[in-house]
Amino acid sequence: MSVIEDAVDVDVPVHMAYNQWTQFECFPRFMRGVRQVERSRSTMTHWVTRFGGVTREFDAEITEQRPDDRVAWRTVGRPRLTGEVSFRALGEARCRVSLRIDFAPRGAAERAGAVLGLVRRQVREDLRRFKEYIERQGRESGRWRGTISGGRVEPDSDLLPRRVPNWPVG
Repeated sequence: MSVIEDAVDVDVPVHMAYNQWTQFECFPRFMRGVRQVERSRSTMTHWVTRFGGVTREFDAEITEQRPDDRVAWRTVGRPRLTGEVSFRALGEARCRVSLRIDFAPRGAAERAGAVLGLVRRQVREDLRRFKEYIERQGRESGRWRGTISGGRVEPDSDLLPRRVPNWPVG
């Protein structure tokens, strides 16, 4: 398994960074290797990625989600990947977004990318682009404030993600 950890300080309130991160469909706007993300249920997403000339499709389950604190996920089937993003306020209008990804590289291109640090560099650049994206927008494009524990939506959580009216997403 390869482990990648990185963080970025973002000049927006923690709730704004968290709300934007829950808009998975927007990931292709700031993550170069992500081509498409669809959220089929509150706890399930479908991903299309491309790295080193290799396109992969997979499903990921959100296993834990706590507003303004943490989102954790794992893939269903292959490729094997788990991840966690955490949010920490650094004041009223600044926060730290920390990302950890554990994955098992498949194939020569992914193994070479992991060994050469290309995957780590891409994650760092994606976090930097997330920072630029949310700071430039000045507000989140949507939000989902539900709580997920053990892969299940907690009672009294929002059942569906919400979008900010009249704000472009996708």
